[in-house]
Amino acid sequence: MPNMKQLHPIMFAGTGSDVGKSILAAAFCRIFRQDGYHPAPFKAQNMALNSYATPEGLEIGRAQAVQAEAAGIPCHTDMNPLLLKPQSDHTSQVVLNGRPIGNRDAYGYWKKDNLELRSEVCHAFDRLAQRFNPIVMEGAGSIAEINLKEHDLVNLPMARHAKADVVLVGDIDRGGVFASVYGSIMLQSPEDRKLIKGIIVNKFRGDMHLFDEGRRLLEDICGVPVLGVIPFFKDIHIEEEDSMALGEKLHVRSRDAGKVNIAVVMLQHLSNYTDFDALEQDPRIHLFYTNNVDDIRQADIIILPGTKSTLHDLYELRRNGCAQAIIQAYRAGATVLGICGGYQMMGMEVLDPMHVESEIERLPGLGLLPTTTTMSAEKITRQVTARANFPISGDSPEQMRGYEIHMGETLPMGNAPAQPLVTFGDGRTDGYFLDHHCMGTYVHGILDNSCFVDFLLQPFADKLRRENASFDYATFKEQQYDQLADHVRRHVDMDKIYEILTKQ
Repeated sequence: MPNMKQLHPIMFAGTGSDVGKSILAAAFCRIFRQDGYHPAPFKAQNMALNSYATPEGLEIGRAQAVQAEAAGIPCHTDMNPLLLKPQSDHTSQVVLNGRPIGNRDAYGYWKKDNLELRSEVCHAFDRLAQRFNPIVMEGAGSIAEINLKEHDLVNLPMARHAKADVVLVGDIDRGGVFASVYGSIMLQSPEDRKLIKGIIVNKFRGDMHLFDEGRRLLEDICGVPVLGVIPFFKDIHIEEEDSMALGEKLHVRSRDAGKVNIAVVMLQHLSNYTDFDALEQDPRIHLFYTNNVDDIRQADIIILPGTKSTLHDLYELRRNGCAQAIIQAYRAGATVLGICGGYQMMGMEVLDPMHVESEIERLPGLGLLPTTTTMSAEKITRQVTARANFPISGDSPEQMRGYEIHMGETLPMGNAPAQPLVTFGDGRTDGYFLDHHCMGTYVHGILDNSCFVDFLLQPFADKLRRENASFDYATFKEQQYDQLADHVRRHVDMDKIYEILTKQ
C-alpha cells in the first residue's frame, strides 16, 4: 500500500476514439479510492448526448458522473466544465460550467471562443485539484489530430497545464496498435512527448503470452514503458456514453421467451440511453433497441426514450410507421412508457412557437396521453427525489431518485384531469399516469429504481420465471466498479504507476 502522499494528476489519452479511455479512468478512480486516496475525474471537454444533472442542478457528461460514482464522490461541473451536445453534423449546444450558453457551429467554436473556453476549463481543473488527490483525467479522441492542435482544450495542452503524467491508450482489438501508438507519440512536439510516461494496450484477445515480444518491441520503438496489457472483457458492465456503444446494442435479438420483452424505440436523436442500463442487467427482462414496426408490435413494453430533437423525431416516427405500430401495440395490451422527449411525443400535440428546436411550430403527438407540450428555451436540470402516485407493492411507497434535463413544459390538455405519475420531495408533480399500460415522465433514471421496474413488470408476471426477484441496480453497479478495478489491477503495473505519479 503506497503512502498517502500527493500524486501527480494522471491523464488517459488515446490513439483514437473508443479505445477505452473512459472505462480506464473509471477503473483508476475506483483503484485510487480503494488504496485510500481521494480521487476525482476530469475531462475538460466532452461531446455526448448522454448527460447528467449534478446535485446543484447543473449539467455534465454522463461519463464523468460515472467516474465520480466509481470514486465514491458526488459529481460536479468542475469535472466536465465544457459539454458539447450535437444538434446536427455542424452545430452543437455548448454547455459551460453546467449551463447552456447557446449553439455554435464548428468554426465559431474552434476559432472564436477558444481563448475564453481554455481559461474556463483550466480554472475548473485548478479548483478541482485543490480538493482531490489525484485527479484522474481523460483525453478526447486521438492526441494526433495535429490540424486541431492549436485549439485543443482537452488533450496534451490540458496535460501541460495540469502537470499531468500521460498514459497513452491503444486499442489492439481494432488492429494497427503499433502504428497508432508510435505515430501518436512521434507526431507530438518534443515538449509534449515528454509528458507521455506510459502505454496501456487495451482490449487484448487470446493468449497474453503471445504479446510478450510485441510489448518489448513497442517499448523499444517508442522509448516509453508499456504499463499494462488489458484483456478484452464482456462480463463487467459499466455505463457508457459513446454512440459506438449504442450501435452494438442494435444487434440484440428482439424476443426472448420466459422474459418480459422491452423495446426501446430507436430515435435518430436518441439521448441518455444510459436510462436503460439497469433494465439490460435485470434477469427478468430482455431489452432491445429497434425501429422495426414488427418488433414494436410484438413487444410487451415499449419505451419512447429521450431525444435531443423531439419534433424531428416525432415527425420521423410518423414517416417510418413506428408511431402507428406503437399505438396498435398499446391497443393490443402492450405498455407504453415515455421518458423526457418520449413523454412529450405521447401527448396530443407538441408546440414550438419560439422555434427552439426547428421551424415547425406544431406537430400532433401520438395521442396516447391527454397532454400538450410547449417547447421553451429554458433548460431545466436538477436531481430529484420522488414518491409514486401509482399503486406499488408494499405498505409504504419507496422513495425514488432520478434527474431532469429537458426543455419544454407538459400540461394536461383542455379539461383533462391532472394525473401526475410522481410527486417530488418539494411538492411539485411530474409526468402523467393514464393507466398501468400508459404513462410518461421527465425523470431520467427512474428505471434505476427497483420499485418502479417491479410496477412496470406486474402486468406480465405470468411470463416471469419464479426465481427472478427484484433487481438492486445500485448494489450491482458497486460490484461492477470493484470487478473492473480488480481486472485492471491484475494486468497493469501499479507499482510502476505509483512510482511515476510520485517522481519529482
